[in-house]
Amino acid sequence: MILNKQIIKIAQIFLILFLILNWSVSAQQTIKIIDSANQHPVSDVFFNYNEVSGISNLQGEIHIKLVEGNVLQLSHVQFGKVEFESEEVKKLVAQGFVELELMSHQLLPVTYVGVHSETGRFSELDIPVQQKLEHDAGKLLEQLPAFSVIRKSGSYGFDPVLRGFKYDQINLVLDGVQTASAACPNRMDPAISQIPINMINSVEVFKGPFSLRYGNSFGGTINFESSSPEFKEKTKALGRVGSSYESNGNIFRTEGVAGFSGKNTDLRFFGSYSTGEDYKDGNNNLVQSGFNRLNWGGKLGFRINDKQKLGVFVSNNRAKDVDFAALPMDLRDDDTWLVNGNHSAFFYNTYLTTWKTAVYFTHVDHLMDNFDKLLDPRKVDASTKANTLNYGGRTELRFDFNSGFLYSGLDYRFEAADGERTRVILMGPMAGKTMYDNVWQDAQIRRGGLFSEYHWETPKIYLVFSGRLDYNSALSNNPDPTFSNLYPKMDSEYINPSFSAGGTAKLSKSFSLGLWLGTAQRSPGIAERYINFFPIGLDPYEMLGNPQLKPEINNQFDLILDFNLKSARLKLDVYVSMLRNYISSEIDQDIKPKMATSPGVRQFINIDNAQIAGFEFEWKQKITGFLNHRFSMVYTYGENKVTNEALPEIPPFELKYQLYGSFLQEKLQPEILFRQVFKQDRIALSYGETETPAFNVIDAKVSWFATSLITVSGGVLNLFDTAYYEHLSRSVRGVDNLPIYSPGRSAFVTLTFSFM
Repeated sequence: MILNKQIIKIAQIFLILFLILNWSVSAQQTIKIIDSANQHPVSDVFFNYNEVSGISNLQGEIHIKLVEGNVLQLSHVQFGKVEFESEEVKKLVAQGFVELELMSHQLLPVTYVGVHSETGRFSELDIPVQQKLEHDAGKLLEQLPAFSVIRKSGSYGFDPVLRGFKYDQINLVLDGVQTASAACPNRMDPAISQIPINMINSVEVFKGPFSLRYGNSFGGTINFESSSPEFKEKTKALGRVGSSYESNGNIFRTEGVAGFSGKNTDLRFFGSYSTGEDYKDGNNNLVQSGFNRLNWGGKLGFRINDKQKLGVFVSNNRAKDVDFAALPMDLRDDDTWLVNGNHSAFFYNTYLTTWKTAVYFTHVDHLMDNFDKLLDPRKVDASTKANTLNYGGRTELRFDFNSGFLYSGLDYRFEAADGERTRVILMGPMAGKTMYDNVWQDAQIRRGGLFSEYHWETPKIYLVFSGRLDYNSALSNNPDPTFSNLYPKMDSEYINPSFSAGGTAKLSKSFSLGLWLGTAQRSPGIAERYINFFPIGLDPYEMLGNPQLKPEINNQFDLILDFNLKSARLKLDVYVSMLRNYISSEIDQDIKPKMATSPGVRQFINIDNAQIAGFEFEWKQKITGFLNHRFSMVYTYGENKVTNEALPEIPPFELKYQLYGSFLQEKLQPEILFRQVFKQDRIALSYGETETPAFNVIDAKVSWFATSLITVSGGVLNLFDTAYYEHLSRSVRGVDNLPIYSPGRSAFVTLTFSFM
């Protein structure tokens, strides 16, 4: 009896505890946090309510006990910090969710592009999933305002130009840290060509020297963000496979991803393969543009606990037998490895909220030759084997305060390049001899940097202050005797400070005004310091590096007017860059070239005073519930203030008009794109630039989201078979110096299966 009474008493206690616990849980309210751009749940959002703190779970959910008069604070690295008053919290609880918007959409002169698309959805900021089939990320960026590309091949190795800035003036990174250096002196393999597009989720383009977190942002920063791990309560398989065919050039592309997401592990393997042949331009002439590219790798995300994550990313890119019609050699083989690892830690109830650290390694092994060039007479057989090595890392802390947040950290980059050109002389008095040229002189650059960026906000004003201090040192481990005779001092060291300040003021419900001021100092790159008698410029002159170049300085301001109406948005960005010690080149008649076929030598120099200015205008409007259009204008002006000559490789004035719709419950999405490029007659004659005629091109596309898994798209590029070439396309060197014409009319079709 006593035992039974004790059991009954224990049961009563457990029942009371159960009822108390049940009441406590039922008293809690659930709010789901979602990304306004794609409706995905957002995990790891820090919240503070009624003196209780925590983070959102894998489903983006937070649980609070509603208390009158309390403020809800939400904070996230990508979405910033927001607060909701007591009455707003009640509304959020009633609707069950809250939408957050990525901060970069509204702040710095920045373009955010989501390289993904939910089936059945159309977002103005998204590049559809079919674009993951692109074999060259430079082609992807070309679709954005303010971007052009330098073409030395018809189909590969597109080098981006942002507002007239190019090469080392643009800071290009993967996941905010990883960089690559072109091993080819002619940049057949620019860093952007190594990006594995089918594993990229978004691209952030910071224009100007205004955001300094990811490195020295002299003319701008392009940050490719790879896919983030999506941990699930229940293990889920994921995958995607897509293929496309383009008729002009017989271009075939395919890509795929396979893996799984679990509670603590997210593993994805990826691969892509692309191949193409010569295409026909609008005049029905054949343009050499064959290429072959294979990319594969994997990404692992591991959740240690609610406060820590680990990640590892590995990618291998292999390009073979790529034709470069505008260069004296073709790419024979390019083998690139990219490896990075990262660790993230999250903290609660302290000002320090996140600590992220990443390390990386990049190696490029490059071989090019002229064996397939049709030369008559063939005077020399030439090949160049070169390689580059990059490694480094960064660590960054984020602190959240009542009215803003602060990023602070440090980074380190090491860059090395080495290579040798072999020339077998076939004609003349030296026939039969073999010559060896020291291309890169085993050059190295080390960079270390400290940075901070503070964001301060009120309901109507948002301010950002950014600063950076870099140490840059360079040396040559194997100097060429001719080169070292010209430059007895081969090493150099510089301290490069950079600062920026700016903000956006909301002057009315629909009008915002932004003003940004920045100054950045950039030390010269390896090619500018150490290239050794190699033709890498616009003309066939051999380029000669200069290890005693001064750092160039960009003093820039951007003025942004933003009208955000109910069904339309108009945005104007006017900018001016005042450049000091601008790095350029000039012909030196006193230095003899190494090859008899070269007209002479160009030497890198500093120009005391130069200027780049321009504007970008964009108008987006929702015409009806199913029809939208977008119009943009871009203009860039560059001038050498010393000689009053135009700076070389400045793109012409350009207009774009896009009309796109969404029908049949967003399953059918047609699009027409009109592009008008005006004549470019502001040219640098001293660089051999010639005027480029105006042209216009129309593309027509349509996408069909057949099911939640299947997407089909197709269309016609260059609908009216226009014969045209871009101003930044290099010319085929020879008797006529004909430019590389762009492809004529081409039909394409794409098929994608996805259960990501």
